[in-house]
Amino acid sequence: MKYSHNSSRIEAFSDAVFAFAATLLVVSVGMQESNSVIKIDWLAFIGFGVSFFVLLGLWWLHYNFFRRTKYMDGWIIALNAILLFVVLYYVFPLKSLINSMTGIQRLSFDEVSSLFQLYSLGFFLIFLCLSFMYYSAYLKTKKTQLNHDLLFYSRHFAIYVFVAALSIVIAKSQFLIKWALPGMIYILLGPLCYFHGVFFAKKHKTISE
Repeated sequence: MKYSHNSSRIEAFSDAVFAFAATLLVVSVGMQESNSVIKIDWLAFIGFGVSFFVLLGLWWLHYNFFRRTKYMDGWIIALNAILLFVVLYYVFPLKSLINSMTGIQRLSFDEVSSLFQLYSLGFFLIFLCLSFMYYSAYLKTKKTQLNHDLLFYSRHFAIYVFVAALSIVIAKSQFLIKWALPGMIYILLGPLCYFHGVFFAKKHKTISE
């Protein structure tokens, strides 16, 4: 007998992984005790704060996927597992990147290049998984319900994947690494996502009419 997949268990396990990733961030905050007074390295705390809210943003994107569809199959479970694995990996290059920007870590150009590559690789894989999860749900449900939102977000996150790949190439070549071009390239997400939204809305408005 074939049983349907239980999305609530997938969500519960995913929340546990995100909570564990947040715990890893907390225990890595540089705190030391001296003369019974806890001293906090505020630059490290800023790095923790930014990393935590980025992690919260990723959780929100993951949460929204399960709000937009209740469809679940083996492919989505597998992609979700990869996404969670990458989230745990993503915590440390992200925190190191922020620490290098605040001056906590002094890095050479080669090290900055490697760090941007690690950060962008994590970004690339996370949004690749999200894009495929949305597209898989869209393909499996489009016959029973006309849900353009799933197709929209699949293509929307594919833009993130493209920009991350571009960042990896720039970081690998160390082109304008001194000016943090591999990071600045993410500014492209704004106009690219805007024009995609405008094009998608016009196209599907025409279809519905």
